[in-house]
Amino acid sequence: MVSAKYKYFNFKKNILLLVSTTIILFFAFIALFAYIIAPDNSPNANTILPEIANKKPGYTVTLLPIANEAIAKHTSKVLTFFMGSPKPVSFIPIHPKFVITKDSIYCKKMVDDGIYIPLILPIKKVYKHEINVHNYHLGTDKFGRDMLSRLIIGTRVSLSVGIIAVILSLTIGIFLGSVAGYYQGRTDAIIMWLVNIVWSIPTLLLVFAITLILGKGFWQVFIAVGLTMWINVARLVRGQVLAIKQQEYIEAARVLGYNNARIIINHILPNIIGPILVMAASNFAAAIVIEAGLSFLGVGVQPPQPSWGLMMKENYNFIITNNPFLALAPGLCIMLLVLAFNLLGNALRDRFDVK
Repeated sequence: MVSAKYKYFNFKKNILLLVSTTIILFFAFIALFAYIIAPDNSPNANTILPEIANKKPGYTVTLLPIANEAIAKHTSKVLTFFMGSPKPVSFIPIHPKFVITKDSIYCKKMVDDGIYIPLILPIKKVYKHEINVHNYHLGTDKFGRDMLSRLIIGTRVSLSVGIIAVILSLTIGIFLGSVAGYYQGRTDAIIMWLVNIVWSIPTLLLVFAITLILGKGFWQVFIAVGLTMWINVARLVRGQVLAIKQQEYIEAARVLGYNNARIIINHILPNIIGPILVMAASNFAAAIVIEAGLSFLGVGVQPPQPSWGLMMKENYNFIITNNPFLALAPGLCIMLLVLAFNLLGNALRDRFDVK
């Protein structure tokens, strides 16, 4: 019979796994359908309205849509899904009270809080003759852009950098670690010499160097982060391979004439998948933090593309003013996603701990 304490311990671990997986799947869903969910589905949610900059959550404004013939009114659904849809309108914040006649609209254009100037426009210039009241649920940044939309689309950057960094680090680390651990000798000495050299360089400094070589940008920062995270994977895999290669079933595979590649791929790596998954979850969380730090320092994702780290950089000075939420919101998102991956790593560690 299993004791109550043991049941509670298992239940607690399952709760951690459930909570972390739920949070990760929630962010993954948001990232996948970002331009469908975001209120502002223009590319990078970059609709700028300086008149309504730095507004607090829940701010409501009446927007007058002016038709912009220079922008295509229709884009393919595939492009809209992945890159957003350029809006065929430009918006003018106006006073809630306005008058529409047969040919014209009489309103007051917002210049600043409580400051309006008269504005008269032909009704044919108003897009579809619709005037909407827009609610900025999380407020606006210093450029008057919708914070909620930029947070949603910025989720793609954080998850993408984690995925690419994990793929690169696992590919390089597993290959070098398994080769070093299996063949040992001079091969092991050369690979571990390379590992020690790279390991001695501070991670952030190495990322800076790679970023400066590759240049600033969306894909460059992904590759730079991934190329700095394979060290721990290689060391972990090497140690695991050194332990497992002494097992009897590996000796039996050699006796049967299996080649080294088959032994490593089919008989060694499947038996160390647990520690590798734990390391992958840890690297995912670390990649998100590194990308946010790079973007905050200005060498990561470049504007106007939304990134949580870049959003913190653009709005951190508001922390000591009356609108700290502009910088706290992306920081909370980073904390929540990193926490979820750390919890997932802990749950996987407990799950695969055979002892």
